[in-house]
Amino acid sequence: MIIFALAYTVLIFLQSTAVSGDMFTALADMEDLVSTELQLVKHLENYIQEEETRLTRLKGFLEEYESIYQEASADPTTYLANPLNAYLLVKRLTSDWKKVKSVVSRNAGSDFVKNITQQRNDLRLPSDEDLNGAAVALMRLQDTYHLDTHALAEGKVLGKKNSRQLTADDCWELGRQSYNNGDHYHTVLWMSEALSKSENESNKTVSRQDILGYLAFSTYKQGNVKEALHLTRELLKIVPFHQHALGNVRHYERLLREQGSAHEQTTAIDDVTTDERFNATNLKLAKTLRTFGVPNDLWDNYEKLCRGEKLMDPKIEGRLRCRYVTNNVPFFFIQPVKLEEAFLKPLLVIYHDVIFDEEIETVKKLAQPRLKRTTVQNMETGESIPVKYRISKAAFLRDDEHHLISKVSRRVGYITGLDMTTAEDLQVCNYGIGGHYVPHFDYAKKGEVHGPRDLEWGNRIATWLFYMSDVEAGGATVFPSLGVALWPRKGSAAFWYNLYPNGEGNENTRHAACPVLTGSKWVSNKWIHERNQELRRPCGLNYNSEM
Repeated sequence: MIIFALAYTVLIFLQSTAVSGDMFTALADMEDLVSTELQLVKHLENYIQEEETRLTRLKGFLEEYESIYQEASADPTTYLANPLNAYLLVKRLTSDWKKVKSVVSRNAGSDFVKNITQQRNDLRLPSDEDLNGAAVALMRLQDTYHLDTHALAEGKVLGKKNSRQLTADDCWELGRQSYNNGDHYHTVLWMSEALSKSENESNKTVSRQDILGYLAFSTYKQGNVKEALHLTRELLKIVPFHQHALGNVRHYERLLREQGSAHEQTTAIDDVTTDERFNATNLKLAKTLRTFGVPNDLWDNYEKLCRGEKLMDPKIEGRLRCRYVTNNVPFFFIQPVKLEEAFLKPLLVIYHDVIFDEEIETVKKLAQPRLKRTTVQNMETGESIPVKYRISKAAFLRDDEHHLISKVSRRVGYITGLDMTTAEDLQVCNYGIGGHYVPHFDYAKKGEVHGPRDLEWGNRIATWLFYMSDVEAGGATVFPSLGVALWPRKGSAAFWYNLYPNGEGNENTRHAACPVLTGSKWVSNKWIHERNQELRRPCGLNYNSEM
């Protein structure tokens, strides 16, 4: 049917271009139709070849998707715990799926594409924004944990190969996303890797000119004019009339003349060779440090602690102890609570085995359908907004929603000795690909208000943080000013006071959630407010007590 439809279309075209309608009246004119038929046969042959090529490509897509699905479906949690697998899943369902749609759309498959588009909400396909977010998360992990670009492209995270190798197109997409974000540092790294992989691919997944266009300009933006000129000339050998490249060559040559590099600007395009492989390690590259208002020295400490580097003074660490506590609670006389000191001033402790598997699963089951992108409050407008420096999803659970939620809240009160009637609902958070929260304070600083409850209940005097999952790599809670890193351990909880006894905020409690490198991080927390704590944590005899 498709072939006949094409033939009909061709005939209509021929009829519309005919000079007259009396061709049948003369054999001489009819003889021309033999040639016309030959052309039509050739068109049909070409069409069939194109269709066979199209179907071969679609079969290739199908085999690849089926193969990866079999690998992922065996254990989705373990599969997605690897950030490369998570990124590739999003890429397959965004940019790669567009390629499938493009191949299908070339013919009768347009109805199929239309149906897929109409069912997009039901299928919950990721958006282009999701693809960008996944790519940015991978860059964040690369920077924080000093991950080598080539090792990542080979599917290795911290020396372990837990993912398939990235194709040249996978690397190119990471570079393109970085370019669109104005991040030329990572564009160079990933386009360079794409170029290297493309040279070794028998079936090219991305064209060399597509790589060179991004790579050359980003190399220039990183201050490497000579190398950018060489790459742009190589691009012009492939696409001689590339308008942007022609303009850029003139610009680069002018810059080099001004710098006194006359030889570089006189080299002819035809003299450019591709024998010498481009190597980003030979370039001077500088990444833009985004600290979101955090002082540079604290940001440096934050990243070091995330990588597991030791920053605490050994003398301070030597005074830390572990012990059992009861807090004079009768229940704890039977089973004391395990307390581990993480820091002494301010007091920062970890309680072990204080939330149990049944409680954790109940909390996750109640929270999961209600998880929404976490937000922060705009201090000027009071509006809650999503931000790039806090990447996770959260839901709040009230004590009256389930007896186990109430039980967990009471346990926090028993252990801390604080009144839980002025504690916020249990916030449950899950961190995805590269999920993190940069260094921040839990308490409201002077002039700030976290919400209406701050006016009634006072500031957040303390934070209780449950760890509801183990995390294979990354995801620590770190205190950059103290040199403390707390690593997630399922069933444990961290506790600290955000305020001094006089109500002033303790800036040493600035903390952060490190990016999750491998695994899925589940936490829940209770923010406890000042009101009703007057007799439970009384002020000192002088204003500067404990400061």
